[in-house]
Amino acid sequence: MKTTDPIADYLTRLRNAIKARHRVVDVPASNLKKEMTKVLFDKGYILNYKFEDTDNRQGNIKIALKYNPETKESAITKLHRVSTPGLRQYKPATELPKVLNGLGIAILSTSKGVITDKEARVLKVGGEVLCYIY
Repeated sequence: MKTTDPIADYLTRLRNAIKARHRVVDVPASNLKKEMTKVLFDKGYILNYKFEDTDNRQGNIKIALKYNPETKESAITKLHRVSTPGLRQYKPATELPKVLNGLGIAILSTSKGVITDKEARVLKVGGEVLCYIY
């Protein structure tokens, strides 16, 4: 099955796995998805990840989801796709969105790589706003 929006597919797989309380989710790999996974790990939204090679050369990303030990709540409450193939959302460094007053993150694709909104403000770079996560 060929998806027209691989980032939306990635976010939907994460969202569905969280709703079903899965520990691990498998996602088809791409360079952009690998970078997004690294950002999620660095910001503490997921426990761990592993890149695996498959026969079709595309590879897989195994993502270990993070839950609160007491309340069993997921570290990710909301995943929201912003820029779509039909309507790309580009923002300059001065107009970057604050997600949940700085409690959440926006993942951006910039000339400096895939980074969060906070890092983009520090580096003074704008880019395509891929998604909001909180």
